[in-house]
Amino acid sequence: MSTREASSADEPVIEGIDQLVAPMIGGEKPKADWRIGTEHEKLVYKRSDHRAPSYDEPCGIRDLLMNLREFGWEPIEENGKIIAMKGGDGTVSLEPAGQLELSGAPLETLHETCNETGRHLAQVKEIGEKCGVGYLGLGMWPDKTRDELPIMPKGRYKIMMEHMPKVGNLGLDMMLRTCTIQVNLDYSSEADMVQKFRVGLALQPLATALFANSPFTEGKPNGYLSYRSHIWSDTDPHRTGMLPFVFEDGFGYERWAEYMLDVPMYFVFRDGKYIDAAGQSFRDFLKGELPALPGERPTASDWWDHLSTAFPEVRLKSFLEMRGADGGPWSRICALPALWVGLLYDQGALDAAWQLVKDWSMEEREKLRGDAPKLALDAPLPGGSGTMQDLGKEVLEIARSGLASRAMLNASGDNETGYLETLDEIVKTGKVPAQRLLDAYHGDWAGDVSHVYKYSF
Repeated sequence: MSTREASSADEPVIEGIDQLVAPMIGGEKPKADWRIGTEHEKLVYKRSDHRAPSYDEPCGIRDLLMNLREFGWEPIEENGKIIAMKGGDGTVSLEPAGQLELSGAPLETLHETCNETGRHLAQVKEIGEKCGVGYLGLGMWPDKTRDELPIMPKGRYKIMMEHMPKVGNLGLDMMLRTCTIQVNLDYSSEADMVQKFRVGLALQPLATALFANSPFTEGKPNGYLSYRSHIWSDTDPHRTGMLPFVFEDGFGYERWAEYMLDVPMYFVFRDGKYIDAAGQSFRDFLKGELPALPGERPTASDWWDHLSTAFPEVRLKSFLEMRGADGGPWSRICALPALWVGLLYDQGALDAAWQLVKDWSMEEREKLRGDAPKLALDAPLPGGSGTMQDLGKEVLEIARSGLASRAMLNASGDNETGYLETLDEIVKTGKVPAQRLLDAYHGDWAGDVSHVYKYSF
């Protein structure tokens, strides 16, 4: 989730729709300037007993962050607490229960992205060795109850945690127990954004299937392959889901702004503090009638904050976020941006991907979204045209062609297609990561999920 720093005190207030769509219009870039921003989270545990460390304890989460200074990172504070570190590779921040996230810098190639990931993992592993800490690349804590997890000292998290139980049954699980990989991508125009949004949204269930990696809850199989994905179906219906309006005629920046105006607020940030506005209306804020701040009207920073509080399968800010994948190890962190860059950053590949999904009805898209967390690559496609595994083969070929067309070479002369190899193996076998974990659980692990800690970074 976003890490907030103070903004200018003299920002103009928002007067109309032009300012509401300005972040999206401002995100337009010529193709030569398109970049790749990769975000990935990991679970942090003490090697001695596998518990999740607290923020304040010696060699706890705060100390992990502060130790990044030896690699040139600088702290970001909120109310005197270190809540993130910033540096040349982006920002290292905290999720609500201490999951550690790298929000990577915007980079030109997948080679740079994978190198960035490697540097980050090497740094946190070196710190972890000193502190007796390890990291798990999974989509969800395999063995922890909510009560066993610490809470990080970020103001927005306190507000969200109090609000979540009012709007869904699994929102606290989303905050405390899950991890994801995401990629942020650019667009050149409103029309380009719309096509990429539609392809990304329609194919998000495939990403969920390929990266499914959360089959355990509190030490036992939970009946899902991506329980993390299932959690989003009962978190908050006002700010999640497959967004039918994205596929309707006329979708664009203004329609997205209208959607965001209808997403209930969480907070307003003033003087370094988060003010609780959970459930209140940004439309009222525009009129100066927000109960949390009567008489005040929003600035561009308030709108930008609000844009970060919707959690659909694909999200638009000044870029598009692909949000459907479980957390995983290094190879899959590199594979997710490879998949989406291959599909969305080459026009021929983008058109081919749209041809695969353009005729699906909204009901069929929703069914695929509902099937993917349980069935993964065995989920049936719309119209009885095969399974998600069959779709995966076609989509990976399209992505490979898109990456080959980009012709972005590393020092050895290799293009970017190699980053898809881990997904090729998954599609070839039809067995997603969660199924391999379940095989081990029912086999060599003899029902003891603690063996999963052998798979740490």
